[in-house]
Amino acid sequence: MPDVSLRPAGPADRPVVERLWLMFRHDMSEFDGRLPRADGTFRDDRLHMAFSDPDWAPYLLTDGAGSPAGFAFVRGLADPTRVLNSFFVVRGARRTGVGLRAVQEIAARHPGAWEIAFQDANAAAVRFWRRAATRIAGGAWTEERRPVPGRPDVAPDVWISFRTPAEVHG
Repeated sequence: MPDVSLRPAGPADRPVVERLWLMFRHDMSEFDGRLPRADGTFRDDRLHMAFSDPDWAPYLLTDGAGSPAGFAFVRGLADPTRVLNSFFVVRGARRTGVGLRAVQEIAARHPGAWEIAFQDANAAAVRFWRRAATRIAGGAWTEERRPVPGRPDVAPDVWISFRTPAEVHG
């Protein structure tokens, strides 16, 4: 597995994460049908929450040379269940183990109950999140479909749930 570094993203990292966010939203537009706004940007309320709400934690993934490889946003830090709200790995780093390692490290940093949503239409995400849940929780994870709030026009999201014991490490 290649070197990957995962660290909390601070204010100085925000411009990098904002650029990665555009790539993430571009990738997701294939599944949610959302187009950019007139200025070429996408909806970014989650990005703003990740950097401003104390109940959220933004992370930056970098490769061994320090190049940005992706990001992750965790919300619900003060809640009984954490949610991996947004997760992105740059295409050039996908299928290298970087994403799986990052998810394991994030889960280990925030032990307890977890939920992760994705779309059935995103076959790569389906495979990835099932593999990640199995790697982290063995067979002790569940999967269910839930309607997307305010979006009756789209297919339900798939939600994976599991618990991370404090001793889990990547």
